[in-house]
Amino acid sequence: HFPPLGSAPPPMKLKEDVPPLLLHVFRSMVWVYSIITFLPWYLISGTSAKQARAKRVKARSVSPASPYRAMHSQNQLVSQLYVAMDTLDKVFAYAVQRFPHRDCLGTRELLSEEDEVQHNGKIFKKVILGEYNWLSFEETFQLAQTFGSGLAALGQRPHHNIAIICETRAEWIITAQACFMYNFPLVTVYATLGGPAIAHGLNETRVTHIITSKDLFQSRLMVSVPRLQHIIVVDSKPSSWSGLPHGIQVHNMASVQELGAMKMAVQRPQPLSSDIAVIMYTSGSTDIPKGVKISHSNLVAAVSGMAERIPGLDENDTYIGYLPLAHVLELSAELVCVSHGCRIGYSSPQTLSDQSTKIKKGSKGDTSVLKPTLMAAVPVRDNTSALKPTLMAAVPEIMDRIYKTVMRRVEEMSRVQRTLFVLAYNYKMEQISKGYSTPLCDRLVFRKVRSLLGGNTRVLLSGGAPLSPATQRFMNICFCCPVGQGYGLTETCGAATISEVYDYSTGHVGAPLVCSEIMLKDWEEGGYYSTDKPHPRGEILIGGPNVTLGYCDNEMTNKEDFFVDKKGQRWFCTGDIGEFQPDGCLKIIDRKKDLVKLQAGEYVSLGKVEAVLKNCSLIDNICAYAKSDQSYVIGFVVPNQKQLLSLAEQRCVRGSWEEICNHPDMEREVIRIITEAAVTAKLERFEIPKKICLSSEPWTPETGLVTDAFKLKRKELKTHYQADIERMYGGK
Repeated sequence: HFPPLGSAPPPMKLKEDVPPLLLHVFRSMVWVYSIITFLPWYLISGTSAKQARAKRVKARSVSPASPYRAMHSQNQLVSQLYVAMDTLDKVFAYAVQRFPHRDCLGTRELLSEEDEVQHNGKIFKKVILGEYNWLSFEETFQLAQTFGSGLAALGQRPHHNIAIICETRAEWIITAQACFMYNFPLVTVYATLGGPAIAHGLNETRVTHIITSKDLFQSRLMVSVPRLQHIIVVDSKPSSWSGLPHGIQVHNMASVQELGAMKMAVQRPQPLSSDIAVIMYTSGSTDIPKGVKISHSNLVAAVSGMAERIPGLDENDTYIGYLPLAHVLELSAELVCVSHGCRIGYSSPQTLSDQSTKIKKGSKGDTSVLKPTLMAAVPVRDNTSALKPTLMAAVPEIMDRIYKTVMRRVEEMSRVQRTLFVLAYNYKMEQISKGYSTPLCDRLVFRKVRSLLGGNTRVLLSGGAPLSPATQRFMNICFCCPVGQGYGLTETCGAATISEVYDYSTGHVGAPLVCSEIMLKDWEEGGYYSTDKPHPRGEILIGGPNVTLGYCDNEMTNKEDFFVDKKGQRWFCTGDIGEFQPDGCLKIIDRKKDLVKLQAGEYVSLGKVEAVLKNCSLIDNICAYAKSDQSYVIGFVVPNQKQLLSLAEQRCVRGSWEEICNHPDMEREVIRIITEAAVTAKLERFEIPKKICLSSEPWTPETGLVTDAFKLKRKELKTHYQADIERMYGGK
């Protein structure tokens, strides 16, 4: 048996390098302050009710053999957000009816663009961006309606697939809503996939029309798609390129909308709830990307379940969208926002914050501009002048980067500043663990850190991969908001569980959503059983109206991964291993495909090893690897450049960045440091990598070694580092 993933995380409290006398004085002052303020604050803030809600049972199983359901859906799973709104076009039309003049989709104006030469000679493109320009719900509806009509005029027919390969931007959602209205199944493919994978998705779904951007058209779409007839470019630029096969017409989005306005039909075909809304291609982390067929009813159910876990969501909220919309987490999150009248401001990882790579020094990143404030720097309509804080979704990789960046800055502070930060951090951690808030610390100490995400973030949603307890607690403390960690897959519309905002405990992914139920299936090989004590364990099976229709043209895999029970409900077999806690929250503890049996018979969970070691400040990313005919684990490591250069200077190792990464002394030093981290986290001896390879190049979606959600592509990583694998295993 394996200890639960994250069951022995690195210490989450920061080291207090403070003289004992000063520490005693500080704690005495805190004690006096707490005595004076506690009772009035406790009575006014309603903390007792929040504590009771956090500790209550959130889901339960009626009997040992039955699925776990949320307490609010014990009798029946939720499948709709509003009565009779069973398709996505109806949900959007209802939102437009309720919020016609509210801001819906926002895009920042590009003021200027320039090249900036770096110290190493590389040239980075920097931008200066202006304010957000907003489309209202009514304007968005009209643009979607005319675009759908224009696509129909170009020969696109209901129930025939149409593809989008485009960056996250307002035009993506306008396209999606147009397709939902006119019953065009929308095929989504990650823009970062290689040419063969993109061609596979487009040809498998037999598309004749593609929506894309000028940049992606030139860089990604020069692939063979025999049935292709029309390419629609969302940019408002002339769309004429040479080298296209004969017979393919290129249009820009505005011209198609103009055509649609002239050809607008009195009636349009209404989709059924069982009709396919989206065919979403997975990121291909384990194999060739698979097209997941998602119906209108699947997404409506998922939106209903996710929305229930975000209390108070309404038209006064602002969401920042920057993850790929081809990722189910981002698409579901944005559909939740649109259905509640919430406005969406678009961003990208390169322009998200003031420190992002494409933002010119001295100018503002997107979070700084989008944040709601009484002194509005963004021109808004009269009816949106008073706004709630920003909403944001993030994959754990992004949160891990933020965590490491802030902690490095703390190390660079003066001793006095660092001491104050550490004392405040540890004090707030103690208070959070008791269910208390710390308004004074938030205002005096963490306000500057919180400004990295705009200053007023109300809810952070994390999904796509496990989030370490240390990173989750850090985000709670420094950004002064709950982190709703969720679990789901493309095959379940991204919806299965989300932790409640009142629950600040770590190490789990929350209880089943009101649209889902979860069973644990025995896995004998791994030693996990639903009858295990004190907690039932096993492979996670997800059932409910959010479980999708299966894979495109892949009957064999459909039979392996999906099944329908006696009641007619669909289920998906995830391959993940879970454990239910006494309060009904689910903990992800292993994965069947990440499990390797070593030569001596020990089982190693590669994902568990990676989750523990990624908390080491020296590591930006890591892939653990093992072979069944070997007795030890090895690893490929992307080191943190600043940390490794500092270590090299201490060890008198000199040379270029690549030479330092390849130096045997540096490999030995990094092994020593990660071994210490592994021992601290209580990894077993056989789980600790004995040899490593340091990579001088970061793993990005563009390299093909990670997905758009920064999940490891193990097959590609193995191929890429094959020579190093042979070296680390002695040439065997």
